[in-house]
Amino acid sequence: MSVELSEHVQQLIGRWRAYILAHGASEEHVAALEGQLWDHAAGLGDAGLDEDEAFLVALRRVAVSDDATRDFARAYSEESWRAPAEPGPEPALRRGPDKSRSAAAEFAVMLGCAIAAGLAIQLPRLFGSGDIGGQGSFYARNLSLFVLPFLTVYFSWKRGLRAKTVAGLAAVFVAGAVFADAYPFARNGVTEVLTAIHLPIALWFTSGFAYVAGEWRSDERRLEFVRFTGEWLVTYALIALGGGVLVALTTGVFSAIGLDVGQFIAEWVLPSGAMGAVIVAAWLVATRRNLAGGMAPMLARVFTPLFAATLVALLAGVVWTRGAIDIQREVLLLFDVLLVVVLALLLYAISARDRKPGPGLFDRIQLVLVGCALAVDVVALVNIAARLTTYGFSANRAAVIGLNLVLLAGLAWSALRQTGFLRSQLGFEAVERAHMRYLPVYAVWAAIVVVAFPLVFGFA
Repeated sequence: MSVELSEHVQQLIGRWRAYILAHGASEEHVAALEGQLWDHAAGLGDAGLDEDEAFLVALRRVAVSDDATRDFARAYSEESWRAPAEPGPEPALRRGPDKSRSAAAEFAVMLGCAIAAGLAIQLPRLFGSGDIGGQGSFYARNLSLFVLPFLTVYFSWKRGLRAKTVAGLAAVFVAGAVFADAYPFARNGVTEVLTAIHLPIALWFTSGFAYVAGEWRSDERRLEFVRFTGEWLVTYALIALGGGVLVALTTGVFSAIGLDVGQFIAEWVLPSGAMGAVIVAAWLVATRRNLAGGMAPMLARVFTPLFAATLVALLAGVVWTRGAIDIQREVLLLFDVLLVVVLALLLYAISARDRKPGPGLFDRIQLVLVGCALAVDVVALVNIAARLTTYGFSANRAAVIGLNLVLLAGLAWSALRQTGFLRSQLGFEAVERAHMRYLPVYAVWAAIVVVAFPLVFGFA
């Protein structure tokens, strides 16, 4: 333990030491683990992680062989995410001593990745592939490939990932590009559309692997990524709204002096700005935790009962107007969109909930939401099955029925765990684990659609 650590990290290690000693660990066992924790934290700090992040990842590595450390890491993770953005006197957690050089380096890396993403969306047009409007299918298939590799580069740098891990992530993106562009899709065909929809999902999880520093098997780290995703969505939406106001004002000002900048903004500013904002929003959330943390959980609490009421009204309307059978194709697609939104809302609400309180009204509303989503899913599956018997299999029907089955299994598992929690038979950790351990299923399904569906259905 000859490596110097800041006073802040030493205090955190002292907290950890006191915790596991209080839980029955021997002095010899603590000394052995402390040496490992010290070395991991120092190495991760040298790799560029901030102090709290380095300490948390070091805890994860030590926790593999120690249950008390695992419990401490879970509590520390919760405390870190819920710490106030601007801590007052004597906060539970502090960011530690000022690290202006590290902060400046991270800002430079983020800015470089954002600029690279903004330029990447322009490269096909600059090299003769046509503008975005004229090459809509190409840009739709490749949209995530213009930005998510750079987001992954930023996370890889921030987490100090090994070169071998980075190479593996790069291989995934190369494979994504091959599946998006090497397949001979029929022009505006269904399999091309399915690839455009599902490839960003698969690649977002790839970026998530970098975000959790490769520790994807950890339920806690998956939970952090879900929290990050929710806060990133809110932050990106705020940036987009502000950008929209800025674009409108800029266009108006230039029009007032007789200059038309509409085409320049449409072709250069909006596409490049949208790509760069993905990286900027991720940086804001990753470096300023809880930037949207007060708003995102509040939105989850507002929209959960509203979506529950919407699903109840939807089910009542379906039964009242036409029964549960013979629902039109467009309505079924809207059902699936609604179910995906409900799932996203449910995941974030669970990730943002404090574990300590027992069952409450909001938890019961969530169970109603899950129950209604299950009912809508069953109605959709019944109608899809009826269409299969009439019209046979197609890429679109197979993708929809597969999605509904994946959602059905996940929602049913969630309902069982939520019911056990409301009956005080399970702790809230069991509800979290159910969702976090099912999370890879969505990534696997998205990858199957991208890789296998074009081959199975002849690129139609």
